[in-house]
Amino acid sequence: MSLVSEGEVMLLNSTNFSYFILAAYFDTGLFKHLIFLLILCLYVLIIVSNLLLIVVICMNRSLHEPMYLFLCSLFVNELYGATGLFPFLLTQVLSDIHSVPRTLCFLQIYCVYFYSLNELFNLTVMSYDRYHAICFPLQYNTHMSFKKVATLTASAWFPAVFFTSVMIVLSSSLQLCGNIINKVYCDNYHIVRLSCGDITANNIYGLFATTLTILVPLILILFTYVRIFKVCFSGSKQTRQKALSTCSPHLASLINFSFGVCFEVLQSRFDMSNVPNILRIVLSLYFLTCQPLFNPVMYGLKLSKIRQLCKHLLFPKM
Repeated sequence: MSLVSEGEVMLLNSTNFSYFILAAYFDTGLFKHLIFLLILCLYVLIIVSNLLLIVVICMNRSLHEPMYLFLCSLFVNELYGATGLFPFLLTQVLSDIHSVPRTLCFLQIYCVYFYSLNELFNLTVMSYDRYHAICFPLQYNTHMSFKKVATLTASAWFPAVFFTSVMIVLSSSLQLCGNIINKVYCDNYHIVRLSCGDITANNIYGLFATTLTILVPLILILFTYVRIFKVCFSGSKQTRQKALSTCSPHLASLINFSFGVCFEVLQSRFDMSNVPNILRIVLSLYFLTCQPLFNPVMYGLKLSKIRQLCKHLLFPKM
């Protein structure tokens, strides 16, 4: 009679793999270089559009206001998130063997999760700023001092560093019984699923982190917009127009980001085999590719101050 349980057998068969295999890639044949060029063009557009708005905000003193400083923080995060994905994606598209060294895989996981948390935290801070601007216009300049703006910006970046770092430490210490990830980029949830050891700590931390990093920010955003809409409906037409002009880009950005993240979560937790593979890949990459381009375009077109300054910078003689 064997005295070794099934779990112990799996643990004995576990290995500290030095690389992971990304199994979601498929042979694109002659279209390989076309796909590479399309991804490269998208990456260049993201870099140019976000850098343009960062430069415009930093170089013009008239934009050194809380709303635009928070936008600058958001655009920096878009550059960070895109850089965490696109160079890696471009390399993998041209490669015939889609393997990733273990350290590089965890580095990409850190970049992707940090970007996602920081994006949501930045959007939360921006909703808080709009809440003060619309609900307390007379006290706005007093409430949103430079010191408070710096504190709120730091509150978006440093918690993202902490929560992502703890997640990486827990996941990188797992004993794995496989090294195949069915995605086009490295993902923490799929690596945890490959574990054949005890993942209780990962599950407890996941529940704790999800509550603090997703549920709490969403509650704060909901609270601020309930108050904003209450003021809009009870105020004048001019108040409603001002609120709409400053809040609509933020709401559009939040909805766009939420859509991409929701699909990614659903795809990880449920069987999506009935969905075409190419569609799963596109939607899985949506919040990492479209959001960094969507935000600068949306804010650049919607906010008149930024639009005019960009126009003057790009077309000085017009």
